[in-house]
Amino acid sequence: MIDTSLNTAWLDEIKWDANGLIPAIAQDIHSNRVLMVAWMNRESLQLTVQENRAVYWSRSRRKLWRKGEESGHIQVLHELRLDCDSDVIVMMVEQLGDIACHTGRQSCFYRVFTDGEWQTVEPVIKDPHHIYEHKHE
Repeated sequence: MIDTSLNTAWLDEIKWDANGLIPAIAQDIHSNRVLMVAWMNRESLQLTVQENRAVYWSRSRRKLWRKGEESGHIQVLHELRLDCDSDVIVMMVEQLGDIACHTGRQSCFYRVFTDGEWQTVEPVIKDPHHIYEHKHE
């Protein structure tokens, strides 16, 4: 449950899209590498600040998604920034377990466009079947 005593006026400064969402970029606090991009609504952004960890809105599942709730790869919030147009969030996070991508890689941005095609340039750190195996028990 959201603590309604917390001042939420800062949420009103955000330009939410027509669906009440804002893109959120997760960037590694130590390397500055972009780890992933996801979506947030008012509730997920407020929970992110309250819990000091990334909480996103899953558009496909239409529900809140605490990063790492299934994988254990939690993103601890260090800093939150809003861009000049107030329509994109950047979160400086500590990525626990060094895996942000559901493919088992450090970043979701592991493909590079070279010679007219997308080439995978980053290794899988941990097989996703092993990360999510408890999900199927």
